[in-house]
Amino acid sequence: MASARPANAFVIGGIVVLVVAYALSALWGWPQYATRAINSHEHAAAVEHGDEVVAEHEGAEHEATGHEAAEHEAAEHEGAEHAATDHMLAEKPEAPPPLWAVLPFVTLLGAIAILPLVPAAEHWWESNLNRFYVAASLGLITLVYYFLIHAYSVELHFLGHGLVHPSESGASFNVAWTVFQNAIFGEYIPFIVLLFSLYTISGGIRIEGDLRAHPLTNAIFIGVGGVLASFIGTTGAAMLLIRPLLETNAERRHVRHTVVFFIFVVCNCGGCLLPIGDPPLFLGYLQGVPFLWTMNLILPWLVVNGSLIVVYFLWDHFFLYPTEKKTDISRDETQTRRLRFSGFKLNALLLLGVILSVALLDPSKALPGTTWHPWLYLREIVQLGLVGVSLWCGSAATREANNFNYGAIVEVAALFLGIFICMQPALQILDFNGPNLGIDSPTKFFWLTGSLSGVLDNAPTYLVFFRTAQTLPSDGFVTIARVAEPRLVAISLGAVFMGAMTYIGNGPNFMVKAVAEKSGVKMPGFFGYMMYSFGILLPILIVMSLIFF
Repeated sequence: MASARPANAFVIGGIVVLVVAYALSALWGWPQYATRAINSHEHAAAVEHGDEVVAEHEGAEHEATGHEAAEHEAAEHEGAEHAATDHMLAEKPEAPPPLWAVLPFVTLLGAIAILPLVPAAEHWWESNLNRFYVAASLGLITLVYYFLIHAYSVELHFLGHGLVHPSESGASFNVAWTVFQNAIFGEYIPFIVLLFSLYTISGGIRIEGDLRAHPLTNAIFIGVGGVLASFIGTTGAAMLLIRPLLETNAERRHVRHTVVFFIFVVCNCGGCLLPIGDPPLFLGYLQGVPFLWTMNLILPWLVVNGSLIVVYFLWDHFFLYPTEKKTDISRDETQTRRLRFSGFKLNALLLLGVILSVALLDPSKALPGTTWHPWLYLREIVQLGLVGVSLWCGSAATREANNFNYGAIVEVAALFLGIFICMQPALQILDFNGPNLGIDSPTKFFWLTGSLSGVLDNAPTYLVFFRTAQTLPSDGFVTIARVAEPRLVAISLGAVFMGAMTYIGNGPNFMVKAVAEKSGVKMPGFFGYMMYSFGILLPILIVMSLIFF
């Protein structure tokens, strides 16, 4: 682990460079300008390189002088926001990409699923650089499609909302650039910075000990992680607990099923009680869902997570634990150490800082109690600053004892760079056709949102169906952020719970898999994991949907 300290120094240096660059850009006024653009009611039409950009932004800063004036202006502002949103939803591209445009995305999913199973490619694929080459190449092919072939407008999401029309004279740089900035600047950067921050800071906390790896002990580990997932995020909870869980089970031969259930609960299903628990719910919060509304999901949360933990305990207790070798059980019973915590005080405060940055530093929302909107990417810079504090002030020995390295988060970053770009045609097809798919009932929203969340990243999938639901009448139900509440429940549960169906459904899934494999656990491949999810998780979700929808 001698290489960990130089890597930490490199990361600290990179963070310093980014913070200084951000400060200089703030002196130049760029993040302030970007925030004003995000929150402007109107964005003037512009023509650049033969491409017309028509953008319509939501939100406006306003002042009130007196209680009645404030109420009157707030009502007018709300009406204007609804009108602007209605108009924005009506402004759609003329046509979506053709189905064949999703081939790079399908190819990337196929590479993730198949290459680890091919003996000739298995070791080659283990290199994160090679993963990056594949993901970036397929992402580039997708961008070339938009640059040379796509003949219709695309929707702009970054720095506002609107349509970007293709050039009439041939290749359209602005269409490809819009897709790139939607995917990378608008979605990938906030996504990966948040995951990186939670991963790195939680890596500075060590829960050390070797408990007896009884089925009940493992079930308690998974249950505690499921609770923490809603309050420090699925990534934070997963990275905090996966290492002590693996150490506790180091003497056992059957471990992979424990990690799979850990992914089910801690990396996914446990994170639906607060917006900070899982990225899809955070997107809902940014779209206007009240912060504490997700606490209404506590009954489905109890049913699904409770069922998974019970199934795990029964399976491990009656079928797998009795088959362990007697010598392994003897070592497990005698070689025990009580749990000890190190690095907790500092890094727990820093994790709280990450959570507060997510909740408070959204450029589209004024800081509570003020009219000031945080600058664009200030949230991400604060998160990286907290990472720098963790690496600089925390104990390097604690990280080395955790076997901490950046391999898992680099793997996620490399693959999801391509995934976020390659999935844009698929999302645009869904977005365009969503209102005409006949999806109206909560059951349909749950299963379609969930099914696609397993193979697309669950955060943008949530947003597509959230916006689809906004176009439908409320049918007499209470609306939350202009979505009928039963549909919002279904979309939220589908995105969070069924992000566990594959390794790519949610970012922490891959990270836990990588950490487990680096600890010597032979994890199931892409399809092997799906045998677990289809055989165990899916029946539980069917029962849950019958109860609540």
